[in-house]
Amino acid sequence: MRTEPVRIALLGAESTGKTSLSLAMSKALSAHGLPVFTVTEKLREWCHLHRRTPKVHEQAQIAASQLEAIFSIQEGWVIADTTPLLTAVYSDFIFQDPSLYDFALEHQSKFDVTLVMGLDVAWVADGLQRDGEHVREPVDSLLRQALSQASIPFKVIYGQGQARVNAALLALQDSLRPELQSLLVSLPLIETQLERENAQFGLNRGRTAWRCDLCSDADCEHKLFSDLLKS
Repeated sequence: MRTEPVRIALLGAESTGKTSLSLAMSKALSAHGLPVFTVTEKLREWCHLHRRTPKVHEQAQIAASQLEAIFSIQEGWVIADTTPLLTAVYSDFIFQDPSLYDFALEHQSKFDVTLVMGLDVAWVADGLQRDGEHVREPVDSLLRQALSQASIPFKVIYGQGQARVNAALLALQDSLRPELQSLLVSLPLIETQLERENAQFGLNRGRTAWRCDLCSDADCEHKLFSDLLKS
């Protein structure tokens, strides 16, 4: 029987619902009788404390603080509202400093599941921390590129409200090892699972519309073809 923690990473550009999803997942798993620990975003806390965004030389300290908060927990289900990898991505994007990638990716590979937030939720201003809706796509691209180049598997989470929570919980069921999947089999997601399967089954026959909120495949062909059409 596994005794070490189950670590779940929520990653994504700004205002993509990481915090809301972390809290909703924690509530759902706790209600299922599982011990859950939610690790908050240290960058947000840093910005509130200092009343400004960090400078380039302060990024490594924030990444280390996020890492310590996550890996100091040695039991239960740990849901991390971002990881050092996102600090590395923003360091690259904002300061053209890629120096944190190796450190961040080394630890990202130790997570049991990595979930990347889709860009299908509305951007909301958040004081000091957020730069604007225009940065979401390039940050999302850098994040997926870093994960793919490091061969770290991830699932993309789409949907609004409860549908997004269900998609994340289904992604857990799809991604975890069999002994951990067995702990989630009775989660109340049967209708959502059937809806997803029926939608994907009917897709190839032209009977149903594509439901991105029910698909977490990072290599999704619909996404690839949509990108090609935009270019």
